[in-house]
Amino acid sequence: MNNRKSLWGQVFVRLRKNRMALFGLAILVCLLLTALFANVIAPFPYDEQDLFATLEGPSMTHWFGTDEFGRDILSRIIFGSRISLQVGFVAVGFSVAVGGFLGAVAGYYGGKIDNIIMRFMDVLLSIPQLLLAISVAASLGPGLFNLMLAVGIAAIPQYARLVRASVLSIRDQEFVEAAISVGSSDLRIIFKHILPNCLAPIIVQATLGVAFAILIAAGLSFIGLGLEPPTPEWGAMLSGGREFIRDYPYMTIFPGMAIMITILGLNFLGDGLRDALDPKLRN
Repeated sequence: MNNRKSLWGQVFVRLRKNRMALFGLAILVCLLLTALFANVIAPFPYDEQDLFATLEGPSMTHWFGTDEFGRDILSRIIFGSRISLQVGFVAVGFSVAVGGFLGAVAGYYGGKIDNIIMRFMDVLLSIPQLLLAISVAASLGPGLFNLMLAVGIAAIPQYARLVRASVLSIRDQEFVEAAISVGSSDLRIIFKHILPNCLAPIIVQATLGVAFAILIAAGLSFIGLGLEPPTPEWGAMLSGGREFIRDYPYMTIFPGMAIMITILGLNFLGDGLRDALDPKLRN
């Protein structure tokens, strides 16, 4: 236990030395605080319409301008951070839980169980992740829960293969054999002894996966398979601003920048975690 604590302490020290990772962490913290205190930060309710202020450019009253219904774009972006982060974290959490369990079972037992699970994962991997998410979302219909489920299902095969590979490299080590010799159950061995030693690659992949999940969710909303209006969602805001892009480009610029900054921050943090957890870089 002490060795594990010292290991994560070393990871934290290396992470602090990575300025880009700290920058990504700062972006993520700001987004989390923005989502948490959106009611306080947003200058207007996200669904408040002012028909006398439609399609107004950025000003002191409306910093990011207004849309075709007179709704404040800054307020909608602030509230939209709740949706994007919720989709990203919940979808990835679902993918990690389901994919990680399937990968652990496949890697631990091997044989026919491994073949059945991984051949099914191979079938899913043969379908592009965005296309798989579109298919699931189109089948389930619009809605926040369906959006998270579609994004989560599409990412399950990645985590299943990742965890399976980690389990295969761990299951024959001495501490696993010791747990088997004292009569520990298979589930106890998997969850208590094997999966905790697979956390490093899972954490890195999950951090990068949140960024990709947010991007996929925005894409689904962009084509009308996400949330229904007037719920603010960055992809849906981009879609709504398409027909006004020539005369009112700010309607797409600001939601696009919100997506870009979020993805950039999560990628910086994911790259920093990957470097911090890389055993080749440990001194």
